[in-house]
Amino acid sequence: MKGTIKTLVAEKHFGFITPEDGSKDVFFHETGLNGIQFADLKAGDMVSFDVEQSDKGPRAINVVRA
Repeated sequence: MKGTIKTLVAEKHFGFITPEDGSKDVFFHETGLNGIQFADLKAGDMVSFDVEQSDKGPRAINVVRA
């Protein structure tokens, strides 16, 4: 899946991605990043990712630059 970084919460190391397909924004945590550092991300960056279900709902994993 592809999308755009919408929001970053630097002090807690998480953010939200807006998928290209128009579906609901997806939570991600820095532990879901693959080959990129949280500090290098900014709102508007294009990324590719997978979605998995967690106990708190869907979250993005394997997040890489698109």
